[in-house]
Amino acid sequence: MNVVMTEESNRSASVWSTAGSGPDRPDWNRRLRDAARHVLPALVAYAVIRLVGVVTLYVWARSTGRSPGSRLASSDGIRYLGIAQQGYDGFEKTQSDMAFFPLYPGLIAALDRISPFSARDAALIVAWLAGLAAAWGLFAIGSYLHDRRTGVLLAALWAAVPHAVVQSMAYSETLFTALAAWALYAVLRGYWVTAGVVCLFAGLTRPTASSLIPVVGLAALVAIIRRRDGWRPWAAALLAPAGWLGYLAWVGSEVGRPDGWFHIQSAGWGSTFDFGAEALRRGREVLADPSVLTFFVVTVVVLLALMFFVLSVLDRQPWQLLLYSALLLVTTLGSAGYYHAKARFLLPAFPLLLPAAVALARAGRARAVTVLVTMAAFSTYFGGYLLLIWKWSP
Repeated sequence: MNVVMTEESNRSASVWSTAGSGPDRPDWNRRLRDAARHVLPALVAYAVIRLVGVVTLYVWARSTGRSPGSRLASSDGIRYLGIAQQGYDGFEKTQSDMAFFPLYPGLIAALDRISPFSARDAALIVAWLAGLAAAWGLFAIGSYLHDRRTGVLLAALWAAVPHAVVQSMAYSETLFTALAAWALYAVLRGYWVTAGVVCLFAGLTRPTASSLIPVVGLAALVAIIRRRDGWRPWAAALLAPAGWLGYLAWVGSEVGRPDGWFHIQSAGWGSTFDFGAEALRRGREVLADPSVLTFFVVTVVVLLALMFFVLSVLDRQPWQLLLYSALLLVTTLGSAGYYHAKARFLLPAFPLLLPAAVALARAGRARAVTVLVTMAAFSTYFGGYLLLIWKWSP
């Protein structure tokens, strides 16, 4: 594994490493302050880019007489709010909301009960806080594998991808990305119990945890075979799939068949796995005939994702990140239906942005800023287009 460590990344790593015993051991408040100070540029860059997008959407929506808040909580957001306020609707409906995993609506419901905010405001607050947590996780991985500037740019690039508006919506992709980033960081550092627990929660967030669980499980198995870290890899291997399998088991018991969740996805939502046949057909149609902007951008994003995966392999990215990205690409592109949402489904595939972050870090500040401003400008416009012109989910 080709890992480049600099003085800055060593300092970042030491903030989170377990300090030895003795009088010089820093207290937790000091360590947290040091970590927050170190990550601050990444959080500021992420927040500024997303704030520009949200403010632009607010002005655009107001100018057309629509509510910005309702647009940010539209489509799947309506489903999550329904679950948070009323629970699951059962299997009787054609499109049962049992297809949606429970952690995100559960957090909405919890914040709604203990705060003066409405359920919609709570949903957006959870998503926005998750965005900052995800940016921190991306920074941690980028700075650990390369340097601090790469970590900052990785978080900024993720904030400026074409479908980044979803990160500011009442959707679960942002929360899942945060959990996936920290689980992968914990795996890279050998924090097995943390990796297992965080992966458990990721499994309660989105079905795409099926791309994260094998990574944590395989990494733990390697540690077990090499007899490293005692009982901790065993704990990670047991904890990692517990949330995902637990929810699927509950849905199966409610539906009355062991494949209940998959049956809901297929019969109610028309989502099946066809090894990419439908995605390939739709992609060819988009490139061969006049198409709406959304379909064209999705096709370009898919092609770029494949290109960046090849670059990640050539850069000798850690196998844990490569496997995670590969599984996300397979599950996303191999599923039939919802072609217009495939770029959104790829939002958690943040390791694909690492080659670009490394290149920009080496290119110099002026070039990096130029690229980021251009990307943010397009992302801002396209986010408004998705919510105010496009008629379906992002």
